[in-house]
Amino acid sequence: MIPDKIVVGLDIGTTKICCLVGRRNEFGKLEILGMGKAASEGVVRGIVSNIDKTVDAIQKAVKIAEDQANIDIKVVNVGIAGAHIRSIQHSGSITRDSDNEISLDDVNRLTSDMYRLVTQPGSEIIHVMPQEYQVDYEKGIADPVGMSGVRLEGNFHLITAQSNAIANIKKCVQRAGLQIEDGGLILETLASSMSVLSDEEKEAGVALVDIGGGTTDLAIFKDNIIRHAAVLPFGGNIVTQDIRQGCSVMPAQAEALKVKFGKALAREASEDEYISIPGMRDRAPKEISRRNLAHIIEARMEEILELVAAEIERTGFRPEDLTAGIVITGGGSQLQHLVPLAELLTGLEARIGYPNEHLGKSRIEAVKSPMYATTVGLVLAGYRPSLDDRLARRIGTSTPAAAPAVAPRQEEKPKPAKPASTSSGTGFFKNILERTKGLLIDDFEDNKY
Repeated sequence: MIPDKIVVGLDIGTTKICCLVGRRNEFGKLEILGMGKAASEGVVRGIVSNIDKTVDAIQKAVKIAEDQANIDIKVVNVGIAGAHIRSIQHSGSITRDSDNEISLDDVNRLTSDMYRLVTQPGSEIIHVMPQEYQVDYEKGIADPVGMSGVRLEGNFHLITAQSNAIANIKKCVQRAGLQIEDGGLILETLASSMSVLSDEEKEAGVALVDIGGGTTDLAIFKDNIIRHAAVLPFGGNIVTQDIRQGCSVMPAQAEALKVKFGKALAREASEDEYISIPGMRDRAPKEISRRNLAHIIEARMEEILELVAAEIERTGFRPEDLTAGIVITGGGSQLQHLVPLAELLTGLEARIGYPNEHLGKSRIEAVKSPMYATTVGLVLAGYRPSLDDRLARRIGTSTPAAAPAVAPRQEEKPKPAKPASTSSGTGFFKNILERTKGLLIDDFEDNKY
């Protein structure tokens, strides 16, 4: 079997910049070849604020990933987020010359027309996602290809982003010596949905909440179609700031307190337990109550989850419409007891989203953490069907029909030649054993969670 292409995902986040190299194995699972990350000091709430610092962090993360994967990275899929993201509903139509069968070209022409819509000044469309079609005023059609009709209409969900934010991301990637894949600028919530949501959840109705460092991203799916997307300007960093002010500690100490001892429900923290923080020079250590720490975290997480609940209610979705409830992912989802707090405030069932379903065996275990859900999704996006495949209209990330030239692919570095086996029989049985071992490990990984 010819090995699948290598895809690289680049997540330019508020707290970290992560580069992930992956390739699908013979079982259709994603095999992680390399991962590199660097501290993000030039990004604020998902928006690039310092070009030079961001470029430097991208280069560091990419270099680590290149060394691990033993390839030269040239092309990447990049995520985009920030409070400037907007979600718009729009409809369009075309009139065909005859009532013969509707072709894929007709659907592509209708989709491409959406990219020509006039948006708010300073913004542009990054995604056009079909909701449903109408053929000669017959509604509720999911796939019109092959049907007969003269008038073709479509309802679309458009995602827009600030033009300057897009330009700055592209500039950082180009200055780092990379090129964005054709159609590879992807809303981070969509990327996360590819890695942590199942088709059954998208069909039943689910709200994906991705709690990052600077923002909390929300996406609502129903009938296997994305219905709404929003970005809330609060994330894990504001929790760290609250701890810093409430406990009078340094930023690094506040982050460590949140990660190691943070609880989203104060009642689950003991009143009698205290955490000792080393004091500054010639000063005594500081004692912090775990219950007080939990109260600080709970107050801010309540605010974030209440904003999520209000946004869901504003869209008109009722709890009974979201049968699959809420899936929480991102670095902020790792707080203890966050699931019961989310269920209490939203009235929906909740779970933590791990990007494990699509992952095969890998020596990099850290990639299974929710904080890498977006980056894993960016790699998976490289294997989604193209626009010329009619199924591409159902996964929520279509691209314009007029596409730029395809960028050069990643190139594997030459590996040192291995000495030939002295016995053909030994090599034959060794291959069988290795293949059987791989099957067993892959099956174990699939059923681990």
